[in-house]
Amino acid sequence: MFKQPVTFAFDSVQQCTAQIRRHMLNEMAANGIRNVVLGSKMISAILSNPGFESELAGEVEAVGMKFVDSHSPFGYELNLNVPDPGLRRRMVYTHCLAMEIAASLGVDTIAVHIGSNHEPPLSDFPIKVHFDRIRDALDQLLPVAERLGITICIENIWFPINTADRLLEIKAAFDTPALGFCYDSGHANILAQAPAHVPGSEVWQQWQNSGCGEPPLETRTLEKMLPHVVNCHLHDNDGSHDQHLIPGRGNIDWTHIIALLKQAPRLKCIQSEVLPIYTGEPIRPTVEAFTRLAEL
Repeated sequence: MFKQPVTFAFDSVQQCTAQIRRHMLNEMAANGIRNVVLGSKMISAILSNPGFESELAGEVEAVGMKFVDSHSPFGYELNLNVPDPGLRRRMVYTHCLAMEIAASLGVDTIAVHIGSNHEPPLSDFPIKVHFDRIRDALDQLLPVAERLGITICIENIWFPINTADRLLEIKAAFDTPALGFCYDSGHANILAQAPAHVPGSEVWQQWQNSGCGEPPLETRTLEKMLPHVVNCHLHDNDGSHDQHLIPGRGNIDWTHIIALLKQAPRLKCIQSEVLPIYTGEPIRPTVEAFTRLAEL
């Protein structure tokens, strides 16, 4: 069994009416879910309407659930490497507010995207410039995280600047427990499977556009990240793209992944990032899949 709490994502909250949102929370609770992710769309909705925070907190509490981990808003304008000075000020401010919201709801981990470098204007800058911007953002964000008791967890994706090796370079610049990693199994699997390495594939082209050559066949993402993994996004795919499938419906070796995660010294929670509204997956098979993972 997992020593850490298992928490489940509730996606697309901004697209739900209040009635549908409450139905989804009831459905999650009826299937045994007790912990829910304070997702990026939830935080964005609270930023747009501060009164929504207490409303959402009341709805979660009413069905016997609680927030355990969180994901900060993301996208070009909110990723840590955004180049425009005005957008950078907004980006830092947004992440600070996101951490304040997470802390007020009892959450102590927040996943953050550092960004990508495969499209203009981002592809026009060398890796060092991206890293300078990322470090500048973290210089401003980490003192806030330390004050709030939150760990910022930077996430592996499949772009050249957020592979496991790159995350380790960033972590080496900050000797603080307020910075850790969010291991994403689906993102890692994309770099570990053949489709990403076929010339002309989407991932192959993204690496070419970045001026970083061909994507590496990376099969040891979790092994590299493991000492600093604080939270994790678990979902499956077939290696071709980010599908957010129920574990077991793709080709990830879950026996291997779970055995490693159970050794992670800093791990605080296990998160299902299966997205029920996005994928159309029922709640019960998702819960059952995570029950099976816990038994590995």
